Amino acid sequence: MKKLTILLSSLRQAQGIAFLFLLASCAPTPTEPQTITILTHDSFAISEDVIKTFEADNNAKVAFIQSGDAGSMLNQAILTKDAPLADILFGVDNTFLSRALDADIFEPYQSPVLSDISAEYILDKTYHVLPVDYGDVCINYDKIYFAKNNLTIPQTFEDLAKPEYKDLLVVEDPATSSPGLAFLLATRAHFGDGYLDYWQSLKANGVVIVDGWETAYYTNFSASSGKGPQPMVVSYASSPAAEVFFASTPLTESPTASIVASDMCFRQIEFVGILKNTLNQALAQKFVDFMLSQQFQEDMPLNMFVYPVNQKAQLPEVFVKYAEVAENPAVLSYAEIAANRDAWIEAWTEAMK
Repeated sequence: MKKLTILLSSLRQAQGIAFLFLLASCAPTPTEPQTITILTHDSFAISEDVIKTFEADNNAKVAFIQSGDAGSMLNQAILTKDAPLADILFGVDNTFLSRALDADIFEPYQSPVLSDISAEYILDKTYHVLPVDYGDVCINYDKIYFAKNNLTIPQTFEDLAKPEYKDLLVVEDPATSSPGLAFLLATRAHFGDGYLDYWQSLKANGVVIVDGWETAYYTNFSASSGKGPQPMVVSYASSPAAEVFFASTPLTESPTASIVASDMCFRQIEFVGILKNTLNQALAQKFVDFMLSQQFQEDMPLNMFVYPVNQKAQLPEVFVKYAEVAENPAVLSYAEIAANRDAWIEAWTEAMK
């Protein structure tokens, strides 16, 4: 009888262990993170901790493909639209927006976070692309040079062609530079068909033209590390804040400032869109929402030196103190830019030979 009791007890234990194994085999196993891929330009930057937050909250892995400048990035997206390299494209701006929309590469998505975004930045009312950030391209000047030489800060395009500013301005070629193109568009918006006559007056006044922003700012501009010969440069309204933020020794004042007079700046707005034929549409929508969220928006300024479009986002102190926003930037519709951009650049190139 005792042996039978022991046997029954052993059987019950074995059954219990088997039941536990059965429960374990039925329990759900953790799923592998889903990868979301973003095609963007070389200037894109965001804090790793911010991306990790999205990954942890969504069981996702975020991958970035950086593909040259905005034009090169867009070309790649158009050429591969039937088999996209990514799920999302970020970084097309209003100078290329019409081309991107005409190529029909985006899925429409009306993010719920748009309620926090200023309406002035929502240029595409079909929601194929949504605004993420903006920045103003303006002339920056060397404050010390102007003070030492008792020069008045120019407040109009016409001022720049005056004799007192001869040989003092460096600009970028609009055919090879995004800020160079933005400055050309600002002059086109201001002067209309007379923009080439204006450029001829700048040429006569010794304007210096270089291929790209890095050369203009770090080689030619007198207030940069290059200590070049020109005290005025086409750059960004956030550049004075960058001068303070990246200074090797703490500064209480920026050595540069921006000229944000009416019409003298051109506003660049960058957009994000979900690429057609993505296999990860739901996760792509979540990442777009995340890019528009306060957390992401507040991380952008000190990474890309752009302004957030989310009205709830707080600016870092260095932006509040040293960066400026143009109240009346030059205005051209993205459709007008798309229809005429290449012709304007070609005409400018011919005129400035």
